[in-house]
Amino acid sequence: MSSLEVFREYLPFLAPLIILQIVLALTALVHVLKHPRYRFGNKIMWIIIVLFIHIIGPVVYFVFGRSED
Repeated sequence: MSSLEVFREYLPFLAPLIILQIVLALTALVHVLKHPRYRFGNKIMWIIIVLFIHIIGPVVYFVFGRSED
């Protein structure tokens, strides 16, 4: 079984996760860019976390990073 066949087999399961990751990362990134205050850290730190730690990064930002506005 080639890797392309395996990818096609798992695509129905992976597509929703990929879409969720993109939406979550974009939502968190927009929030990071628009808000000047965070519970801890700075804007650059949160941009790196949101973009490079997939799925978990945006969740961590929304739980721990954003300030109480």
